[in-house]
Amino acid sequence: MRSSNPVFSRRGFSRSGGYAGFGAAPQAGSPVAGQGNPYAQTQPPTNPYAAGDQQNLTPEQLQQMYGAPPAGPLQTGRMTMDDVVMRTGMTLGTVIVAAAAAWIVQLPVGVGFGAALVAMVLGLVQSFKRTASPALIMGYALFEGLFLGVISQVYNERWSGIPMQAVLGTMAVFVGVLVAYKTRLIRVNARFQRFVLAAAIGFVLLMAVNLLFALIGGGDGLGFRSGGLGIVFGLVGVVLGAAFLAMDFKQIEDGVQYGAPREESWLAAFGLTLSLVWIYLELLRLISIFRD
Repeated sequence: MRSSNPVFSRRGFSRSGGYAGFGAAPQAGSPVAGQGNPYAQTQPPTNPYAAGDQQNLTPEQLQQMYGAPPAGPLQTGRMTMDDVVMRTGMTLGTVIVAAAAAWIVQLPVGVGFGAALVAMVLGLVQSFKRTASPALIMGYALFEGLFLGVISQVYNERWSGIPMQAVLGTMAVFVGVLVAYKTRLIRVNARFQRFVLAAAIGFVLLMAVNLLFALIGGGDGLGFRSGGLGIVFGLVGVVLGAAFLAMDFKQIEDGVQYGAPREESWLAAFGLTLSLVWIYLELLRLISIFRD
């Protein structure tokens, strides 16, 4: 059950004065605005994060500014890869700790699905917000972790060791997609994103119909989650999760290259967490079918 992943919100970073909020003129050494910068504005670029009007500065002040050492991302408040790694570590760490706690205290299944509902609401609220909210993201990670701990224990009671197999599989998918993206075996462009979005919409709609039939008629509904069809749809779900990861990597790469505000690293961490949780749950289902 992956209802807490708002698949349809695969958008860029938050907007403020331009697409993604950092459509300012590129920094030195970056591609020219409008040539490869997905965040460039169609109007003459202006920097919404500029501090003050330099026209009022005296010649002496301007000389001091030009003679000063160049400011790095830390001084300018721009997102760096270290920011993304740190925020992602915090978010995934919260998921893992919450899942372990739910497993140890053996939370009831009803509590676990209640936590999934709360995580879904928090995730959707963050997805539709214009800016990153660390409180919402960490809250999502906490309740999502509780749900994962409960559902993992349910699977483990029937198929011993399956959660660890799903964790190892998720790590393998992450590393594989990262290597493929860095070596440009996967190229994320507008066509790729449109295809993934269309496939995700179709996948989620089919799973929703299957769930509806299961609630009405019992069993596995239309059979999309068991047998041969279950294996096919499980593999499709994992591939979609891998595509989400590739899109996350592209957003992070663009954000660092074009100077996204440091706060946007929370959105990068949020997107990575959503994708990894999606892959883990799809692998749980897929492995359970193989072991059945």
